[in-house]
Amino acid sequence: MPFPLESVRSSYPALSDGFAYLDGAAGTQTPDSVIDAVSAAYRAGLGNVGGAFPASHRADEIVAACRAAVADLVGGHPDGVVLGPNMTTLTYRLARALTGPGDEVVVSRLDHDANVRPWTQTGAAVRWAEVDPVTGELPVDQYAGLIGERTKVVAVTAASNILGTRPDLPAIAELAHRAGALLYVDGVHATPHGPVDMRALGADFYATSAYKWSGPHMGAVVADPVLLETVRPAKLRPSPDTVPERFETGTSAFADLAGVTAAVDHLAAMVPGSGTRRERLLASMAAAEEHELELFATMIAGLETMPHVTLHGKPARRTATAYFTVAGHTPRQVAEHLAGLGVNVWNGHNYAWELTGALGLRDSGGAVRAGLVHYNDHSDVTRLLEGVARLS
Repeated sequence: MPFPLESVRSSYPALSDGFAYLDGAAGTQTPDSVIDAVSAAYRAGLGNVGGAFPASHRADEIVAACRAAVADLVGGHPDGVVLGPNMTTLTYRLARALTGPGDEVVVSRLDHDANVRPWTQTGAAVRWAEVDPVTGELPVDQYAGLIGERTKVVAVTAASNILGTRPDLPAIAELAHRAGALLYVDGVHATPHGPVDMRALGADFYATSAYKWSGPHMGAVVADPVLLETVRPAKLRPSPDTVPERFETGTSAFADLAGVTAAVDHLAAMVPGSGTRRERLLASMAAAEEHELELFATMIAGLETMPHVTLHGKPARRTATAYFTVAGHTPRQVAEHLAGLGVNVWNGHNYAWELTGALGLRDSGGAVRAGLVHYNDHSDVTRLLEGVARLS
């Protein structure tokens, strides 16, 4: 069945302001159900977890429901879902627990800095996987020469947050696992753009951020709970020593966790269907991906026809994310021009520090990023193309 775009869009109150929200790669808008879930959690009364009273029991239930929802979204196990304020904080925590002096790590120039810097700052020796600056691809064959007997972790993205490149993760995972290394996957940009199966990808750890898929500003890292049992993070002495709780420092934002569950339920219900939540998520996100890529084909074709526009990267498999420069205008000037026309786009390096350096764009202000998500429509793309055309 066709993707029910109008029904989906009607659930996002922010879209009523008339802007074309093409800034989803930096964070999506939230539907009514998520806003209501956060509000309802606060209205009901909350206590910290582990208490003997109803408000505490509500927090316990919210945490358990959130772990189950995130596990359904990525194909993991609820007992392996580590929750935290954001992916960056959690990755720093895991990097310190997993690696240190005497180890080796492999990182890539394709990644957001949140999956680079935490690994390079633990004292482990660092090896770099390079990007083809023309295509934006991350060649797999180089990993055979990068992964060795001392490699502890291979950190790589499931999709570039500026070029949309989707590397061949199963092939990289096979090389990593053959050497006894772990694969830590940054799924922040990939998760909103299609169905996710972390096991099929070969991910030992899969990181994601709810605010990229219609939820609140919360992050999660998902792993096999058996694997987590072997990892000993730094923690407060009185805090739980169980898995996954021992990876979660401080008190969680319980109302936001209720919003995370509501966001997963929203994604599962975008396309009418039956079955388990996991089954409905796979169907719904596949339909959303097809919708996004259809719009993206129009966007790319339109930008390619403009002689004053340079598109960066042309990966074979990608998310609906375009990164481009406009002759005679800085990326910030382009973003400001489009904002004046009611079109939201990002400009700059977007924390793809190594990648923008490899592309030769970082020191000149990066480029313009326009990204599509499931609630975008043809009018959003048309307004972007018309706005960029005016800069010729």
